[in-house]
Amino acid sequence: MSISTLRQQLLAGETTPAAILERLSGEIAARDARTGAYLSHDLESAIVEASNADLSLPLGGIPIAIKDNINVLGQPCTCGSKFLAENYTSPYDATVIRKLRAAGAIPFGRMNQDEFAMGSATENSALQTTRNPHDPQRIPGGSSGGSAAAVADGTAISALGSDTGGSIRQPASHCGVVGLKPSYGRVSRYGLVAFASSLDQIGPLTQSVEDAAMILQAIAGFDPADSTCLDVPVPDYLTNLNAGVKGLKLGVPKEYFGDGIDPGVRKNVEAAIQKLAAQGAEIVEISLPHTEHAVATYYVIAPAEASSNLSRFDGIRYGRRATNPADILDLYKKSREEGFGPEVKRRIILGTYVLSSGYYDAYYGRAQKVRTLIRRDFEGAFQKVDAIVSPVAPTPARKIGAYADDPLHEYLSDIFTLSANLAGIPGISVPCGVTDFDGGQNLPTGLQILGPHLGEAKLLQIARAAE
Repeated sequence: MSISTLRQQLLAGETTPAAILERLSGEIAARDARTGAYLSHDLESAIVEASNADLSLPLGGIPIAIKDNINVLGQPCTCGSKFLAENYTSPYDATVIRKLRAAGAIPFGRMNQDEFAMGSATENSALQTTRNPHDPQRIPGGSSGGSAAAVADGTAISALGSDTGGSIRQPASHCGVVGLKPSYGRVSRYGLVAFASSLDQIGPLTQSVEDAAMILQAIAGFDPADSTCLDVPVPDYLTNLNAGVKGLKLGVPKEYFGDGIDPGVRKNVEAAIQKLAAQGAEIVEISLPHTEHAVATYYVIAPAEASSNLSRFDGIRYGRRATNPADILDLYKKSREEGFGPEVKRRIILGTYVLSSGYYDAYYGRAQKVRTLIRRDFEGAFQKVDAIVSPVAPTPARKIGAYADDPLHEYLSDIFTLSANLAGIPGISVPCGVTDFDGGQNLPTGLQILGPHLGEAKLLQIARAAE
């Protein structure tokens, strides 16, 4: 059930927060072995929290699953990595968790993810494989694959994820749920284990656009603990949710509809755009000319920031520590060798290289300049249109292991989502039908809607019309 439906039942006295948790726990026991979305869940602690739930609050009594890179006091926070899986328990609540609790919600469950959020399939988790509930032979997407899979499978009412290059929107598309990446600076990142600090953003994965708006309402807003969080007013995201799209201009970027898109994805996205046109939206072709450089730019900037952020995982302060090192340097080497998986190592090496003496200007410096050009593309587009509509991913969910020996192919699959993170703008994936792909049938596809910076209210309004 959606948040809004459960809230109605709670307020009517038809159920209780404890009963919802018990039912969810039963669904997890019955279904999660097939999907592998949950790394852990603490029913006993959640029941205690439920006993004090204030049903008068906007999310009063609603359990929300949490991606395992967001700190919750007293709970594990593994980031899908061996480095933190053995002996790290969070000593504090992330700001989004504090805000969810202030709105009455109950954090419940730790969701699987690609290790340190590095991946697009949840295949890079060092702890377990998460499968798409629509076809267990396929990926759920990533890196927030556990969050998306649980919401799609009915083992979570909604969940939080993080999006660095599409890690909320892409799994939402693959699993057939709603996934919202807010503007950079709209939601505090304090308590999110950093991957790429200029790109990361926390957002909801939900069963409906209304649910996404309700969660964003709770977690958005200024936080002095995060220097990148903006001190600007937060609008009421529910007020105009059903205002429709009549009179709005929606841009269709020609660069997002070229070769390489699966015919079923193209058909579903174009049909969704035409339905918006039938509701009164004006469809305008636009150009985002620097799109072709987005993947290269992202895979310089993100690994560079990851190389810096992950230097704190050294075997000294917390997390995995190698046994019997020869000296302090050997301790660093062995702890990181044993603790990090191959994709994390690949990105640390790449990031360290592009930041190194003699290469900084040629790679990282140039990538930042191209990032500015990409942002200006969007700024120019939003002077002409209210929002941009496109596919989320070139194909539906692929089979598990299909790109095991081809990481570059995996990187290229993020072509339609990366630019929003580079530009800092909000984006949402809304289900737009199913299609057949690579032997699979009835696989979900998503419509991506992108808006101007801090334009979440209108973005949600358009997404509701599409829904």
